Amino acid sequence: MMLQQTLPQLFDKGLSALKKEIEAYTTETDLWIIKDGILNSGGNLCLHLVGNLKHFIGKTLGNIPYERNREKEFADKNIASENLLTAIEETRQAVISTLQNLTNDDLDKIYPINVFGTEMTTESFVLHLYGHLNYHLGQINYHRRLLN
Repeated sequence: MMLQQTLPQLFDKGLSALKKEIEAYTTETDLWIIKDGILNSGGNLCLHLVGNLKHFIGKTLGNIPYERNREKEFADKNIASENLLTAIEETRQAVISTLQNLTNDDLDKIYPINVFGTEMTTESFVLHLYGHLNYHLGQINYHRRLLN
């Protein structure tokens, strides 16, 4: 299977796992707890992933309107889990629809934003974003289990 077909499936799986993690928190309060040297709550990591993917995939590659405020992703607190779940679903739809419309030629092009000080293909950057999603998904899972 070509990467063009695989990417939407991978992000769908990852964002579905994010939804399940948020739903698995015992209480909404637990989503926002920071303790024992953990720098970010599960809720803030969720907001960060939503902002990251809506910006770098939805807006940049799919022309879906979105204004990112990265600082707010880490500063906001006590947002209802229902709102987080809605944001995850909106992100899932934006990411999947955008990725489904990318061609192999699109993936071979240089990504329009130079994020790390070096040019990379869209394919390379989208794969980086998938790794980023899973990295923080693991942190959220660990955060949740530490609290239970």
